[in-house]
Formats: sequence, C-alpha cells, structure tokens
Amino acid sequence: MRLNILTAALTITLTTGTAQAQETFTLTSPDLQAGQTIPDPFYWNSFGCTGENTRPELAWTDVPEGTKSFAVTFYDNDAPTGSGFWHWSTYNIPADETGIGTNLPAAAVENNTDLNQPGFFGPCPPVGRTHTYTYTVYALSSDHLDLPENASAALAGFFYNSNAIATATLDVIAGPRAE
Repeated sequence: MRLNILTAALTITLTTGTAQAQETFTLTSPDLQAGQTIPDPFYWNSFGCTGENTRPELAWTDVPEGTKSFAVTFYDNDAPTGSGFWHWSTYNIPADETGIGTNLPAAAVENNTDLNQPGFFGPCPPVGRTHTYTYTVYALSSDHLDLPENASAALAGFFYNSNAIATATLDVIAGPRAE
C-alpha cells in the first residue's frame, strides 16, 4: 500500500510540474560565459590588475509579470573581507529595458560600492587566488527606489530584496593571477 501511495504522489508531482511549466527569468551576457573566466578587458586597472575596467553588456529575458523596474549588482563572493565585496550596484532601470550596454539608461542610479563611491569597477582578486563573481538582476515591484544619497551596496541590497519579484544571476570566475 505504501508503494501505491508513493507512486500516486510521484504521478501527481510530475503531472503538476508539467502543467505549471513557466519561462525562467534569465541573465546572460555576450561578453561573459557562465562559469568561465572573465576576459582581460573586464578586469580593474588597479591593485596590480591591468584590465580596462570595461563593464560587460548584460541582457535579461522572460521578465516576470508585474516588473516595474530593475536593479543590477556585481559581487565578489570570495573577497577576503568576511562579507564579500560589492563591485557595482545600480537601480531605477526602467521596466522596458532588456539589458544594459555601454551606457546606462538616463533614469538609472549607481550607488556606492565597497570602495565607498558609485560606479563600476572590475574584478581584481588577490595574487594566486580564484574568485567567483556574481552579476544579479532584480525584477522589482516598484518603478522607483528612493535610496539615500551615497547609500551603500548593502543598504541598496536590502531595498532590492524587499521589492524583488524575481532575480536572475550569472556567475563568472576571475584569477588566479600571478605576481
């Protein structure tokens, strides 16, 4: 009897899973490949790194219904700080945008990173170490976030997560680099 109940439960789960199939909110980049090493031009040009500090193009698809704006972050999961490191954070990206190119939309706001200044700065892991970096796009339920001027990325993250309908991520790798 237990086997019959388990079989019935599996059948219901499989049927329900098939019936509820939905598109998945996805983040991609023509410049970066998930799980692969970040190309040289996207590295920071400081702290011993010699990149061009170029921000990669990002694109998102299958945006959830009800999205009123977007926020995007770039985060070093492995920074030797005990709390990672925010390399970029921007918000108030209009809902009709499908990605970010070389220029940000006029309404977008870049808030402070862990360098205590706004803007993008590329990866530069310590010599001999490999780090995983995550780009995240947040589909937000608000068309405008009213963060304090000079808000930290951590504070912005609180607002992003409080208003998120969905998130999509792209994990990439940097390093190791030699001395």
